[in-house]
Parts: sequence; structure tokens; C-alpha cells
Amino acid sequence: MPTDAPVLQCGGHALDLGQPRIMGILNVTPDSFSDGGQYARVEDALTRARAMVAEGAEILDVGGESTRPGAAPVALEDERQRVLPVIEALRAELDVPLSVDTMKPEMMREAVAVGAGMLNDVNGFRAEGALAVAMGAARERGVALCAMHMQGDPQSMQRAPHYDDVVDEVRAFLEQRVAELLRGGVPRGQILLDPGFGFGKTLEHNVALFRGLPRLAASGLPLLVGVSRKSMIGQLLDDRPVAERDPGSAVAALLAAQAGARVLRVHDVSATRDALALYSALRPDGGDGQDNRGN
Repeated sequence: MPTDAPVLQCGGHALDLGQPRIMGILNVTPDSFSDGGQYARVEDALTRARAMVAEGAEILDVGGESTRPGAAPVALEDERQRVLPVIEALRAELDVPLSVDTMKPEMMREAVAVGAGMLNDVNGFRAEGALAVAMGAARERGVALCAMHMQGDPQSMQRAPHYDDVVDEVRAFLEQRVAELLRGGVPRGQILLDPGFGFGKTLEHNVALFRGLPRLAASGLPLLVGVSRKSMIGQLLDDRPVAERDPGSAVAALLAAQAGARVLRVHDVSATRDALALYSALRPDGGDGQDNRGN
């Protein structure tokens, strides 16, 4: 659906959000729930990044700290050593926007300095100093900011999360973060919102939130949706193991796009690209006939 910000400014790149765009996940951690340890070396991360771009990823999200439920915090120096060399290598070779997935203001500042064009914070820029660093990067370098909703923290978020109305409460939180960013001088065209599937939410909460995506998209700001390989996919498919969740993840990504998501954060870029392309070609209203593969 149309948004007030059809183009998302990501540092030196402009991402056209007139149609859903694919964000490839690049975890450079030893313990991520899906692919921990596979891309810890810079050479392996670069190989994987090249493949995702070739498959159609139009933005890459680099993370050096696992935020799976129960994950232990990572020291700043460890995250720095994992992330910064990868961003530098990607920036030197690939002409796509680079996002850094971090909660630490120091990491945000350093990642932007070496080429990150987006700050993706699962904590919604609530850590001490994070909001100031993020707003400064947005104003001075044109960096995009993605604020996500999370109830609790990765260590405690799945311990009996509770909502009276998960869609209304997530929407209110995101609206509050947007208001903070706008007051700090961040242009609307640099703001992206993430409902935070799986972050302090039961399966029932996740399903209700997914069904409520059109209500969240009605804010006019673009939504990022990341459900790829998450436990909700496995639970909805009779406890499917992580390694077998890609088909379900591609279907969920397509449904999210239909509901108004503009950025789809995924592991399997190729399957997601194909799902979007087929829907565009075959949908009942005829679509626009475009092949939504990466440009």
C-alpha cells in the first residue's frame, strides 16, 4: 500500500518502497538461532552477502549480537570485532544499503562511520545515549532508522509476556518512538518501523499482530517485517524445525507484503523474491506485470 515515504533514504542510497523490498539477514555471530557461526569470518560473510544480492536482496542487515530469547549480552569489543570488518568489506564491494542490527550507541556510531546506511535497533533506541546517536546520524549523514517494539529484553522477553491489546499497544509504542525521532529533527523519509515479531510475544500475540499489520501500516510510515524462520513459523507448521521453515517463511513474507509491509527481513532471499514475483504476475487484479526481482 502507498506510504508517505515512498523512498527510504539510507545514507548514500535511496530505497524505492513503491513495492516491497527484500532485506537479507547476515548474522556474524556464533550463536544466532538459525545460522550461528556460519558467517563469522569476513570471507564467509562476504560470500554470503554476494549470493544474497545476486538473489535479489536490496539491503543487507548485519548483526553481531544474537537477540534470540535467552541470549546473553555481547560485550562492545566483541560486537565491534565481528561487525565493523564485515561492513567495511561489504561497503568496498557491494553497492547496496547496509544496515547494522545493534542496541549499543557506540556500535551505532562506529558502524555509520565505516559505511552503514541504516541503524536497526530491536530496543527502539531506548538504551542510554542511543536516541541521541541515532538522531545525529540521521541528521548529519542521512542514515535511516528502524525502531522496533520489544517487551522486556532478550534475556527475559519470553517469560509470560502480557498485553491487553497487542496491536494497539505496539502501535502506541511505535507512534511514541516516531514522535521522539521527529522532535529530534529526523525526516520522515528516514524512519522505518518494526512490530517486533517474537520479541516479548507469545504465538497468539504474534498471530494477532500479523493480522493487525494493516492497522500498523495505516500510520503512513513504512513497516519492516521479520518473521523468517522464527518460532511462530515452526509452531504454526506442527513444530517444524528451523532448517525446514523457509517455505513457510516465504509465504509469511508475501502475506506481510500484501498487508502493507514495505521491507521484508529474510534469510532465504531467493524464495521470497520468487513469491513476490509470482504474486505480482498472477494476482487477480492483474498487478502491474512487473517481475519484482532485485534491481
